[in-house]
Amino acid sequence: MLTSLKPSTAKRWPRGQRFHLSARGAEVEATHRSAVQEVRALGRDALDLAQRRWAEPLGLEPCDGVVLSELRPGKRSLSELSKGLEVCGTTPTQVRDAIDRLAARGMVEPVPVEREAA
Repeated sequence: MLTSLKPSTAKRWPRGQRFHLSARGAEVEATHRSAVQEVRALGRDALDLAQRRWAEPLGLEPCDGVVLSELRPGKRSLSELSKGLEVCGTTPTQVRDAIDRLAARGMVEPVPVEREAA
C-alpha cells in the first residue's frame, strides 16, 4: 500500500506561519547546545548518545534540538527551517513533526499571523 495516501496526523499550520522560541524553549535550546559542545570532539557515537540523553527526559526526539537551534536567531517559517536543515539531511516532514512536538510541549510558539486589510 502506498504510505503517501495515508491521511497525515500532523497539525496543519497556516501557510507562511512563523515560529519562535518560548522562554522554556530558549532554556531547553541552551541545554542542547551545551550537551553538544561537551561531546563535540568525541565523535559521532558520543554526539548521538548526548542528543538522546538530552531528548528523552523532555519527551522529544534527538533531532528536535537542531530545530530549536535554528529558531534561536529569531522567527522562522517551516519552509525557512526546512531549507536551513536540508544540508543535514532533515526532510520537511521531519521539520514539521519536530515543530509539532515542540509546540505541544510549549517550547516553540507560533507568531500571530497578521491579517491583510481588506
